[in-house]
Amino acid sequence: MQQLHILRVIAGIEYKLKYSESVLGYVWSIAKPLAMFAVLYTVFSRFFKLNVGFADYSLYLLIGIVLWTFFVDGTSVSMMSLVARSSLLRKLAFPHIVIPLSVTISTAMTFLVNLVVVGVFVAVNKITPQPAWLLLPLLLFELIVFTFAVGVVLAALFVRLRDVSQVWELVIQLLFFASPIIYPVGFLPPWAKPIAFISPVVQVMQDVRAVIIGGPQAITVSDIYGTAWAYLVPLGFCALTLAFGLWLFHRESPWFAERI
Repeated sequence: MQQLHILRVIAGIEYKLKYSESVLGYVWSIAKPLAMFAVLYTVFSRFFKLNVGFADYSLYLLIGIVLWTFFVDGTSVSMMSLVARSSLLRKLAFPHIVIPLSVTISTAMTFLVNLVVVGVFVAVNKITPQPAWLLLPLLLFELIVFTFAVGVVLAALFVRLRDVSQVWELVIQLLFFASPIIYPVGFLPPWAKPIAFISPVVQVMQDVRAVIIGGPQAITVSDIYGTAWAYLVPLGFCALTLAFGLWLFHRESPWFAERI
């Protein structure tokens, strides 16, 4: 119970402090993905004409941006979390895993605010709720778990090697263009599609699009592999990443205070 109390307090403080000295406050959490959406939509719909024959391209793009923004923010903040809170590690005795978990929860709270924007776009596009929408909380939970898992790995590595931040910045830039965020999955070559769906981020992104939008562009992992058992691929990768992250974090945890 005490650990849960610590987690709740730290997560709440993290969320409040994020915009405490900002004039617009929580509006910035919505402004960031909307600004990115506006630029990308203008470029790829007006100049590259990706929206031709794609009735819900705006919603397709926004879903990808909002989910991707959460993944990037969650992993990046978690990576820095231990070093940024070195004083807590030195002065207080508590499970260190609470720190990356609390910042992931804080980022997830901002993520939920951003989903309101998606809801507005859904209403504007006059999309009727379906029973399949009940799957959305499970899909978002999977994304949060995977984000936490990757963040734990990065946090443990960053304490030992600061170059991890530069490597991760490059990786997420490459993954952004390698993932079907801007363009439909169908644009990927046949050999790349099964590889792309190993990522739980891509799997969740496409499943959310399939549940909300539907249509030929919302290709899922079962469509790529030809069987519903294919979900074991991204789910298994998520589970392995979480298990490895917790093992690595537990192994490195006794030396965090000394290395920071």
